[in-house]
Amino acid sequence: MIEINGVEVHKGWLDRAAQEAMAGDLRRVALAAPFFQPVTPWGKPMSVRMTAAGKYGWMTGKGGYHYAARHPSGVAWPPIPESVLAVWRRFVSAERMPDCCLVNYYGEKARMGLHRDADEADFSWPVLSISLGDPGLFRIGGTERGDPTRSVLLESGDVVLMGGPARLVHHGVDRIRFGGSTLLPKGGRINLTCRVVD
Repeated sequence: MIEINGVEVHKGWLDRAAQEAMAGDLRRVALAAPFFQPVTPWGKPMSVRMTAAGKYGWMTGKGGYHYAARHPSGVAWPPIPESVLAVWRRFVSAERMPDCCLVNYYGEKARMGLHRDADEADFSWPVLSISLGDPGLFRIGGTERGDPTRSVLLESGDVVLMGGPARLVHHGVDRIRFGGSTLLPKGGRINLTCRVVD
């Protein structure tokens, strides 16, 4: 385990078979709730594509950033796959399940600017992140936007836990190494983030 600014990075926690099974589960999630391209409140399309599973999905638009109970098409989000919940049980809790599993797909030039996950009601629960597919350069800062940052390469099967004092650190993805993994047939990176919302 690597710790950066209080963020735990568990390298290679999922083996190849577990990664393949989880990727298959996420394909079924995307069939029920297809990936869409979010637009920021300032009208700029994000470079990632997104969907979700669970009680809520995370949305953005003219109304700002918020959780929503339905996909933009109007359908309810599908259940969080058991393969994902098993990782949550191992690292977070066997009693309280996450309300949201956000699924971000990073294509060749996609990135995610520094931000923090602060739209939830209870910050005592950590955010759990799982990486699948191509490696991504993950940047971790502090609780203040101007704090120094450090980077770590997240690879397929890595699990990240942001909890305690690190629950509200700024973080982002500077770039991915497209084609650096054979897990996803068309390349790219999938990042899951599981959160307790209510």
